[in-house]
Formats: sequence, structure tokens, C-alpha cells
Amino acid sequence: MKLKTLLTTLALTTSVAIFSNCGSKTAPVKKTDSATATTTTEAAAAAPDTSRKPINKADYDAKMKYIAHGDTTGRWPVKGNPYPLAGAILPYKRVVAFYGNLYAKKMGILGEIPPREMLAKLQGECRQWAKADPKTPVQPALHYIAVVAQGDAGKDGKYRYRMPFKQIDSVLVLAKKINAIVFLDVQVALSNIHSELPLFEKYFAMPNVHFGMDPEFSMKDGSKPGKKIGTYDADDINYVSGYLAGIVRKYNLPPKILIVHRFTKKMMTNYKNIKTRPEVQTVIDMDGWGEPELKQGTWRYFVYQEPVQFTGFKLFYKNDIKKAPHHMMTPEEVLKLKPNPNYIQYQ
Repeated sequence: MKLKTLLTTLALTTSVAIFSNCGSKTAPVKKTDSATATTTTEAAAAAPDTSRKPINKADYDAKMKYIAHGDTTGRWPVKGNPYPLAGAILPYKRVVAFYGNLYAKKMGILGEIPPREMLAKLQGECRQWAKADPKTPVQPALHYIAVVAQGDAGKDGKYRYRMPFKQIDSVLVLAKKINAIVFLDVQVALSNIHSELPLFEKYFAMPNVHFGMDPEFSMKDGSKPGKKIGTYDADDINYVSGYLAGIVRKYNLPPKILIVHRFTKKMMTNYKNIKTRPEVQTVIDMDGWGEPELKQGTWRYFVYQEPVQFTGFKLFYKNDIKKAPHHMMTPEEVLKLKPNPNYIQYQ
């Protein structure tokens, strides 16, 4: 594996290679006030819908078979997973998300272009996915990096920076304009998921807010983020899903979606021990960048062969076209994968 990193005094930009390429995530972020601010969001979610009806198991099974896309290996759909609580988004809809941070143009499309233009572009991508698969409605989403791994150790030596709550509030306001859901994504660096996740409970109490965890920047051996690829174990994922399940029960919410990014084997260990729960829908997201053949290979090795529950696929507007054939995969091409991804992320 080939690794190239660039560390700045404020933040971290990483460009890693799997076989030849893979995920590229972070970039310098402008620091502002503390993430412990208590700003009240203008986009606070409405009270949970108590009229939600339990899912129809036959319909659910049929949809899971549909997204398995003719797989005959027995891996997909995954056997033994519980049925979700009422109000589940997956597998009934395909989530199409824009990823990034409002303070940094190099971290993803979410912060790269002006908000109005960004929302219009996201809606355009959603239309393309709806056209490619008319049987699956599209749910737009904003996937916001709430804790960023950085090159500066900070006062506590954890090499991560927590974004201010007022920025999360602004993302929620943007999402409301197009009825999008929101994902909060965390890069723990030398901190840990047990310390970072509970800080955002007031947002997870909203039915439209979900979570993403990024093993790439979980540096359990004490390495500075960007020096090597980090890792999460099934125990870490189980802690997160257990925490989110508790939130769902506490606030009487529909199931949360949990995104786990992955583009190497060691990024996610002991996948067979990952617990699936009625309150949480777990998505393993293929996070690698590169030419179509490379991305398809990463999918086969690290997502298809180690099934958990649902799958995701990431597309990079810039990195995917760096090498020949200089082509970012289209929705129609992605939908040839087995199983069909339920979550699509653009960076």
C-alpha cells in the first residue's frame, strides 16, 4: 500500500492508496468558537410520529431480495438480522448524500461551493438516481464532518477538532430546505468514540439526524492521524449502535442509520461480531477512490465478501477522475454491483 500525507498546523489532508488509490478526506479547517456551545437549532425536528406503522415483513424481505441484485452466493441478503422498527428508511429508500464541512472547500462538495448551488446540485444527483432505479425513492442527505482529525495536537494532545454546534445548526437549516436528513461524522484521531459520540446527543434526539464513524482516523496505537490507516473493531461499532439504539428508545424515534466507512481489511476487524439491532440500520460504506475497476475491486474485497447488513458506495468528483479512464462511475454503473448500495455519498 502506498501512503502520501500532508500535515498542516491546523488540519490534516490525507491521500491513501489501496492497490493504487483510496479515500481522501480532510483539509484545513478554520477554527471558531468551542463545540461546547449551546446554540438552539432553528431546525429542531418535530415530535416523533407516533402513528408509524410496523413494517410489513413480506414487503421488507422482497425489497432486501431486490437490492441483493441476483446474488446467488448466500451472502446477500444477510441472514439473521432483525427487522427494523417502524419508520425505517432502509431498504425502502436510497440515501444520496453530499459530504464535507462548511469551513473547508477541500473536504468535500458540501463546503466546496455556495450552499444554494450545493443544494441544487444534490437535488440533481438525486434525480439521476431516481431515474436509474425508479423502484427505489431517493432520500437526500447532508453528511457533515463534526469532528475533524488534524495535524495540530491541540491542548489535550488528541489531534482532533470539534466543530462548533452553531455550524451543525446551520447544516440542519440547509437540510430542511430540501427535506434532507443529516449525518454527523466523527474522526476521533487520538481520542476515542466513547468520548466523542455522547457530545452530540441533543442532535441524535432529532429523528432526522444520523451518524457516521470513520476508522481511517481512529489511531488506537497513538500514531498521528495521516501517518497510517486507523481502525475500528466490532466492539467499537457495537458500542455506537448500542448507544444509538438507546437514543431511539429514549426519544421514541424511528431507526437511526449508522455509516461505517471502509476501504481496507484492517479498518474494520471482526465483522462477524458486529451486532445488528432493530433500532439501528448499519451501512458499510466503500470509501475508496480511483478508477472504476479499482473501486469495483475494493468493493468485492472489503464490502461484498464481509456482509453485515446494508452497503454504501462513495463517489469522488475529483479523485475518481485522476487516472485513466478519467471517469466517475454513473448511477447505472454503480447499480450493477451486488448488492445494490443503499447509501451513496459524493465528496
